[in-house]
Amino acid sequence: MPDVWWARPVDPSSAPHLVALLDAHERTRLAAFRRPVDQARYLAAHALTRLVLGARLDTDPARIALDRTCRCGRPHGKPRLVTSTAPAFSLTHSGDRVGVALSDDGPVGLDVEEIRALADLDRLAEHVLSPTERARPPADARAFLTVWTRKEALLKATGEGLASPMDAITLDPSGAVLAWTDGPGAAWVVDLEAGPDHPAALAGLGARAPEVRTHDGDGLLH
Repeated sequence: MPDVWWARPVDPSSAPHLVALLDAHERTRLAAFRRPVDQARYLAAHALTRLVLGARLDTDPARIALDRTCRCGRPHGKPRLVTSTAPAFSLTHSGDRVGVALSDDGPVGLDVEEIRALADLDRLAEHVLSPTERARPPADARAFLTVWTRKEALLKATGEGLASPMDAITLDPSGAVLAWTDGPGAAWVVDLEAGPDHPAALAGLGARAPEVRTHDGDGLLH
């Protein structure tokens, strides 16, 4: 059964104990962000990931070794544990929410999006929606971003991320996968609510969606 924790961003200047949990790669990335809001989201998401993994593995969160090697050989791929394949995990952040998902039953992908104005919804839809879905386009930004979270969660579950085209996936209005060109044989999506104006989705591989347990992550960060 997957577990998902939701929390709010944390200002690094107010949380040196969380910055201390990060490895050298994460600290470099944190320092590279120019906007304080981006730093706050990054810190909260990565510190929360280490804290929940540490609790699950009964180990010091700061000592968890992560591999981020992409297929291209550079360290910007989906993070995974160096020493084991379980639990699988996925992290996400947008707006006022960060999230972490853990699963002992195979890879998962988690995505959240803050509802916001989209300047060119029609152009975005051309890249995100399959031909079948374009016949029933989303009515507004919320509907479009709900589709986006479902598809990005699916792509995160496979490890492909946005390197793989979203329009290769066809979902029905409820989010069930109807077709996926060159995708896995079966995949599931569960809609989640990360908070007001923050639709989210968890996805994984297999024919049947599991029950998802959600938790408050704010208490772990403070």
